[in-house]
Amino acid sequence: MFVYQIDEELSLKLTELSDAERIFELTDESRPYLREWLPWLDTTTKVEDTRAFINICRKSYAENKGLHTVIVYRNEIVGVASFNEIDWNNKIAYIGYWLGQQYQGNGIMTRVAKALTDYAFHHLKLNRVEIRAAVNNHKSRSIPERLGFINEGQIRQHEWLYDHYVDHIVYGMLAKDWKTD
Repeated sequence: MFVYQIDEELSLKLTELSDAERIFELTDESRPYLREWLPWLDTTTKVEDTRAFINICRKSYAENKGLHTVIVYRNEIVGVASFNEIDWNNKIAYIGYWLGQQYQGNGIMTRVAKALTDYAFHHLKLNRVEIRAAVNNHKSRSIPERLGFINEGQIRQHEWLYDHYVDHIVYGMLAKDWKTD
């Protein structure tokens, strides 16, 4: 099983079916908060929906096309972080993440995104990591900005969020530019 220890209080663990109830509980607790930026909240209404999602994630991992993990902070699942897709032909990983509302402000997601980027470059030997975030999702955008990712431009009407489109900013980091300290 995949477990990646980030520091003494934070790790990433491959998502398992046994995590479904906690992930759903966290989703449900943060539903209004998460719904502002994530398009899947209205179709995740019961724990079975979360189980179905985990099965898709596990298949992606088995096929070496993605890596979906739960974020474990102080021994509790507090969110999800992933390589939503790994493009092996072009050596690119696409990072996605969300955190339960009550866990914001602890530096968790910045450490997680840094760890995933390190893992992509040092273990998977990829060349590029990309993070996309809605233009007005300033919390999410601050993470790649804090880590030195380059704002490479804006994709107009990239995502449908329930009743409107949102533009996304594309952030990229190349292996040759990644500084770890």
